[in-house]
Amino acid sequence: MPLPTIGTGHQIGDGNVNEPLIDVLGDPQTATVTATLTPAQLLGRMLIGNPSTSAASYTLPTVAQLEAAIGGNLPKVNTAFDIEYINLGTSSGITTFLVGTGWTIVGRAAVPITTGVHLRARKTGVNSWTLYIVG
Repeated sequence: MPLPTIGTGHQIGDGNVNEPLIDVLGDPQTATVTATLTPAQLLGRMLIGNPSTSAASYTLPTVAQLEAAIGGNLPKVNTAFDIEYINLGTSSGITTFLVGTGWTIVGRAAVPITTGVHLRARKTGVNSWTLYIVG
């Protein structure tokens, strides 16, 4: 039996532990050379980097740009979304995430070649977000 939908919480599905949680994910976003990432690249939730000939730095878009891309009412504090990053770089293709205006980065910002990391973007205050580099 599903949980009632009153109050502040909700349940996904009918509570069957064998029920797969299926999500919608568009085509992965890509980045190659050093660049400022776009809000669309972050909000796409999967980013594939391929700095094949040298290291690359990816600067986060400004918080104002991100929130404008989200649109509607501004996200509430503690709103979050996840991004999977895969570094397909070869030789010295390390990628480093850099802050944009309004951002803080927590965790190891340099991602070695042929690895992936889980990123979580979280609104931490007015005009401020934190990118957690989880693993």
